[in-house]
Amino acid sequence: MTDIFPAVMEDLQFCDARGVVVDSPPGAGKSTLVVRAARHIAETGEPLAVVAQTNEQVDDLIANLARSSPTLPIGRLSAQNYVPVPRIATHNNVTVDTAVAGLAGAAVVIGTAAKWSTLNQGAWPWAIVDEAYQMRSDALLQIAGRFDRTLFVGDPGQLDPFSTVETERWAGLSWDPQLSAVAVLLRHNEVPVHRLPVSWRLPATAAPVVSEAFYPFTGFTAGTSLSDRSLTFSTHAFGASPVDSTLETAAATGWALHELPARHSMRTDAEIAQACADVALRLLARGPVAVSERARTGAPVTADRIAIGTAHRDQAAAVRQFLPPDSGITVDTANRLQGREYDVTVVWHPLSGRRDATAFHLEAGRLCVLTSRHRHACVAVARAGITELLNAHPSTGRVYLNEIVKFPDGWEANMAVMSHLEHHRVSAS
Repeated sequence: MTDIFPAVMEDLQFCDARGVVVDSPPGAGKSTLVVRAARHIAETGEPLAVVAQTNEQVDDLIANLARSSPTLPIGRLSAQNYVPVPRIATHNNVTVDTAVAGLAGAAVVIGTAAKWSTLNQGAWPWAIVDEAYQMRSDALLQIAGRFDRTLFVGDPGQLDPFSTVETERWAGLSWDPQLSAVAVLLRHNEVPVHRLPVSWRLPATAAPVVSEAFYPFTGFTAGTSLSDRSLTFSTHAFGASPVDSTLETAAATGWALHELPARHSMRTDAEIAQACADVALRLLARGPVAVSERARTGAPVTADRIAIGTAHRDQAAAVRQFLPPDSGITVDTANRLQGREYDVTVVWHPLSGRRDATAFHLEAGRLCVLTSRHRHACVAVARAGITELLNAHPSTGRVYLNEIVKFPDGWEANMAVMSHLEHHRVSAS
């Protein structure tokens, strides 16, 4: 398999453009590439700035870089109230400060885009922007002038940048601040674009589905085969309950649709919330064992390797009410699950129980995140009738002159995923 890293670094160092873009599908080794690039640049002796979008992403990057290079001086640019998390505090080569001046000895300085934007002086010859498709273009505009050459790494299929204000007034403008940093960068500049073609997270049962639904023009394949991974249970005999049947289907095929009776419901549908919790808790009770290229003899799937994903924060809160306080199972929204990885995920389908299919709930990136966090199996929990809902609500969003057309269309992506899930349906009634 071709290693694109040498070509990426050659373009970054020697091409005429001041930037290079690397597109990465889910689990394609984006974090590994960022760490590798950071180490490569640090070895030149020139200072490097790394920009991430959230504090969680910053801490993950620092932990990975510090683990791979225990003698490399790393600076964590933070807010006043930041308290180093355990995975950061255990590394002696990491310094935390609220100002760049306090990190003068660091070869690599890492912080959020929001923190970098507060600086009023300083320049760096090299920069890496991680999760660049999550970054708004106006956030890049505030800091781009401080960096001579920048490597942009991200996943074009994930959620677009988020805004709490109406952005319609800028729609169609080439510098629309709601567009991702990469979208505006590519619209105004000729920069090299490289692509990672293989997902090492998604199993062979999932990569073709996610690739076809969300990456129609830049498809990818799984780095493992069907025989490389399996999900079994310490307690082999399944009961007769629908939840057990759902888990059996998920273990055998990598997918399951746990379908409740059709009904228009509130957004915080208590029955769906309980069903999500029941599936996750029953999974733990069965003693799941995951066999993979990382664990040839099998490794237990513990609570921290299971996630329940929702579209809304109040839905996540509703699910938590049906879980023990110390369950250890991650429950969060798609926005906060971006970039994270689990063995098994349970997904509260965004269109479950709805009367309409709004642009928010049809957002392709949201469903892409929810269905691409797993290494072994994904269980979708929903009420019946989603296909009928999609057929009754074709895409009717406004079209603006000069607006960048985003692929794939949310309606088409949802329909593609639903068509696949229907082959793995288990009735919960």
